[in-house]
Amino acid sequence: MPELPEVETIARGLDKRVAGDTIESVWIGSRKQPLKSPAGVIAATLEGRRIVRVHRAGKHIVFDLEGEAQSKRGGRAARRKTRQAASLQNIGEGRTAQWIVHLGMTGRMVVCEPADEIAKHTHLIAKLASGRELRFIDPRMFGKLSVHDGGFDPGGVEPLEVTEEKFVELFRGRKTPIKSALLNQKLLRGVGNIYADESLFRAGIRPRRRAAAITRQQFGKLHGAVREVLREAITLGGSSISDYVDADGEEGFFQLQHRVYAREGEPCLVCGSAIRRVVLAGRSSHFCAKCQK
Repeated sequence: MPELPEVETIARGLDKRVAGDTIESVWIGSRKQPLKSPAGVIAATLEGRRIVRVHRAGKHIVFDLEGEAQSKRGGRAARRKTRQAASLQNIGEGRTAQWIVHLGMTGRMVVCEPADEIAKHTHLIAKLASGRELRFIDPRMFGKLSVHDGGFDPGGVEPLEVTEEKFVELFRGRKTPIKSALLNQKLLRGVGNIYADESLFRAGIRPRRRAAAITRQQFGKLHGAVREVLREAITLGGSSISDYVDADGEEGFFQLQHRVYAREGEPCLVCGSAIRRVVLAGRSSHFCAKCQK
């Protein structure tokens, strides 16, 4: 699943390419799995609105929209359709709104030319005034599309902004393994399996260590490691492990810098010991038994 660096990379790429453009029309496929908001609500909210900004909130891509919906400017039937759709979630009537995209495990949001072949598992196509198209593609359909009336908050604290004091406050005293706590999106948003493993390695902490057993000094190292790993990964465009590509369809390169993730049995790049793998709450965790305590 794309994590914070991948989503940040995609959001930045989309912002450069489509901010200022207007969504003229929206096609939504018949599969309901990717839709967190009803199709009619999504279409009524997006059509006719200008994309002001594209940014990230946790693992979500957020399109900030403004302007009057196209269907609202149309005839009586079109306005009735907009009101019916908007009444489901009280979205679509105001001049501002947000389009929220969660990529799930295999979702992609790419900018295409109309003549480009439409990939299998394309669930939404937004035609832009510039002549290009925004396409949401998701083979496994774990991604979600929704609209919001503004101020979207995915919960949790932003790891690139959290202070060391707040970071310690989030995790100190918890009886769960520190790896599980790092993956709890209600605490720290955006960090997933890859970057939790890499951060714990740099901080010298084993993933099974209970958060309550970690010292204040170790928490300080972990706070710095999380921020360092995430920033490096963003610089390199994220990690392309499976299906991840950015808004231009290009892969990231941070997977070339992984020190423990998915390296079970390979020598530690610091001490030479074999990297180990354990399963915590159904998720694989990779670590070096010598470098991490």
